[in-house]
Amino acid sequence: MVAEKKDTQPLPAISVDYLVIGHITADLTPQGVRLGGTAAFSGLTAHALGMQTGLLTSYSANLETTPIDHLQIIKKPSHHTTTFKNLSDGVTRTQYLYQIAERLSADDIATIKHAPTIVHLGPVANEVDHEILTRFPHSLKCLTPQGWMRTINTEQQVIRHPWEGYRDALSHADIAVISLEDVQMDEEVISIMANETPIFVVTENKRGARVYWQNDARFFKAPEVEYLDDTGAGDIFAAAFFYRYFYTKDPWEAGRFAVLLASWSVTRLHLDSIPTQEEINSAKIQLIDQ
Repeated sequence: MVAEKKDTQPLPAISVDYLVIGHITADLTPQGVRLGGTAAFSGLTAHALGMQTGLLTSYSANLETTPIDHLQIIKKPSHHTTTFKNLSDGVTRTQYLYQIAERLSADDIATIKHAPTIVHLGPVANEVDHEILTRFPHSLKCLTPQGWMRTINTEQQVIRHPWEGYRDALSHADIAVISLEDVQMDEEVISIMANETPIFVVTENKRGARVYWQNDARFFKAPEVEYLDDTGAGDIFAAAFFYRYFYTKDPWEAGRFAVLLASWSVTRLHLDSIPTQEEINSAKIQLIDQ
């Protein structure tokens, strides 16, 4: 599926602390179409954490974007919105991908006035050029690369495939966060990738997450919670980790903090899962078992 090419108007200039680059999505749910995607979940989480947040994204004019209207948005016009259907039981997830919006490249960041404190590339459908990272040498450069590890089969079901060029992308990143599912639980692949970037994190769904740093690894166990919906939990984890690491420079603390916020997020539906101020304050001081 390739988005149509067309002339576009100049994108607006913005200045932000936390910039997420990737598609917001239309998620098809039993309750109707819901706004989703890493850009939405991570962007709203960064905003909840007190950061001036912007999105570089692409979607069609008919998408309802009220939940993110308070963020600064650089929108690349598109005839399509990237559209998913997610089916999850809290352990495994099946996804379908029906449309893809315009691809995002380094040319699209020309209107960013100042280098953001944190740049987060969050592709969901192989729509982001990782070379964008090279344009922000002084920012904390972060990846959630799951969208580069996906393709679809003839039934439009999302399936995993090897991430080509991962060494180049990871070599430009300061932190990368993947899920165990992204690499089909292949520990050899995880070991290779962990050696390619300074801080590497693997989330393990309801079990928690492991953090690799300076030839060491630690596991952070998730607290038991009442599961309702895990859509966006990984994106919430990532934004929380990047934020906490930037302010503490401690990846172990960032892992502990992010596991708590991501775990609590699954007790609510969809964008209602964005951390509350009470949860953020609690996560900064609450300890969890490792």
